[in-house]
Amino acid sequence: MNRPTDEFLPLTHVVYHILLSLSAEARHGYGIIKDVGERTTGHLELEAGTLYAAIRRLRHDELLEERPAPEGTDARRRYYALTAFGREVLQAESERLEELVALARDAMILPSTPSAGA
Repeated sequence: MNRPTDEFLPLTHVVYHILLSLSAEARHGYGIIKDVGERTTGHLELEAGTLYAAIRRLRHDELLEERPAPEGTDARRRYYALTAFGREVLQAESERLEELVALARDAMILPSTPSAGA
């Protein structure tokens, strides 16, 4: 499928965090929920219904795909991974967000260099 990535932008914060969670490895639903919660230090707590509705849409749009459960894990769990196109969309959204932050820095809304804790 040859669709432009910007067709999907901007991503909702939920979708962005789901894609970001899957950027390093395939995960099952509960693994995604835990990773997003940890990554956002509890600021975003995904509910199962929200997660699975988003996964359904992302699979339909071919941003995610289901993968077999890794050997030695519960085979009943469904694992999800980014597709190559999903990774392109995640990168495009990250670049879009980076441009917005650069504009805020230029307008002196944010410091010109990120703080050490960021």
